[in-house]
Amino acid sequence: MSIELGKTSIDIGIVVRDGDAAMKFYRDTLGLEHVADTPFPGGGTMHRLMCGTTLVKIVEKDETPEKADNTGGPYAASGIRYWTITIQDLNAMTEKFRAAGYTVAVEPKEVRPGVQISMIEDPDGNWLELLEDKS
Repeated sequence: MSIELGKTSIDIGIVVRDGDAAMKFYRDTLGLEHVADTPFPGGGTMHRLMCGTTLVKIVEKDETPEKADNTGGPYAASGIRYWTITIQDLNAMTEKFRAAGYTVAVEPKEVRPGVQISMIEDPDGNWLELLEDKS
């Protein structure tokens, strides 16, 4: 049995401790399009950003959540450890994040012929994988 999709992409929700810092990372540095802010059930704001047809929901709660142990990328723990965006110029985007003061957790490297990745740490310690496919 297969699932009948209502849209061909997923939405992702990222609960953050500092909404301004998260928006600087995802909107201002990465370049995702900010489309709306909506109330978040239970108190807070959902900043809605578009990445292609994927909705990235940056959730800023009224009461700052305690910091979870989410650092260390894909090898540190189980659960969702990183997410991937396929882009056109990996080296330039990686350098843009570095120049803005973010941690480049994984330097650009080839993972299979024609495919390169880098990984950047957001202000909450979540890892964003940037992927360029020239295969």
